[in-house]
Amino acid sequence: MSGEAYKKGFAIYLKVEKGLSTNTVSAYLDDVDKLFSFLESTHPGLGIVSVKLDHLSSFINQIAELGLSVASQSRIISGVKSFFTYLLSENITQNDPSELLITPRLKRKLPDVLSVDEIDEIFKQIDMSKPEGQRNRAMLETLYSSGLRVSELISLPTSHIYFDDGFLRVIGKGNKERLVPIGTEALKHIAIYANNIRVHIPVKPGFEGVFFLNKNGRKLSREMVFMIIKTLAAKAGINKNVHPHTFRHSFATHLVEGGADLRAVQEMLGHESITTTEIYTHLDRNYLKEVIQRFHPRA
Repeated sequence: MSGEAYKKGFAIYLKVEKGLSTNTVSAYLDDVDKLFSFLESTHPGLGIVSVKLDHLSSFINQIAELGLSVASQSRIISGVKSFFTYLLSENITQNDPSELLITPRLKRKLPDVLSVDEIDEIFKQIDMSKPEGQRNRAMLETLYSSGLRVSELISLPTSHIYFDDGFLRVIGKGNKERLVPIGTEALKHIAIYANNIRVHIPVKPGFEGVFFLNKNGRKLSREMVFMIIKTLAAKAGINKNVHPHTFRHSFATHLVEGGADLRAVQEMLGHESITTTEIYTHLDRNYLKEVIQRFHPRA
């Protein structure tokens, strides 16, 4: 089987069995391309089923020497490990040489988080006399109230807003669906935008179901939301690195600080692993101490 045939089968495996997004699939295929290029240049004629741990270690060492960040190295290793998992599942190979491949330790950087006062200050900068101001307030209230990713926000269908129940139905990474509560303040501004602004926008074909629209009746871009938030944060005099994900970080941090169960926060954020959600406990050491005191039998 040729390298291209392996990659084609791998792509189908990632999309169908793993349900990964197109961007993630492309990234994993790029990782495998790098591996094949390395093997061709250093071990010509070596079949993929003959690859050993030493070959993969040399590949990773070469990547490190190119000056790639630890995060980039870890992502490539993840792609390579997934590739060999696929080969093993299809009985193309009988062992996984990547099983003992060591992933460099990531130094996790704690994200910037806004205080409640800083969020209120950003909201104050929105010009509510303009149609786009009403929309922007509804968007930012939604980001903070429900912890959405910017991609989830701009793709949110009108039909996925459940006013009576106080929930949003969100399609997240890997096309995975989750129900997320949304607060009354956010719903209030969503209703104002829907009833007073959106109804007057001539919607372009193909965008009828999208809730948040630009003035031309099309879906907002990620870059547009970034610029809106950056501009408002600068007007508010906030020197932190503020972007749409900052509202998601703030949503999670404020919940954890308030004593929310970490599993519940994980569910609302749509994290596949609880370890991803645990970063928010690092932002509030008092919370960790309280958990130990309340629940550990020898505290």
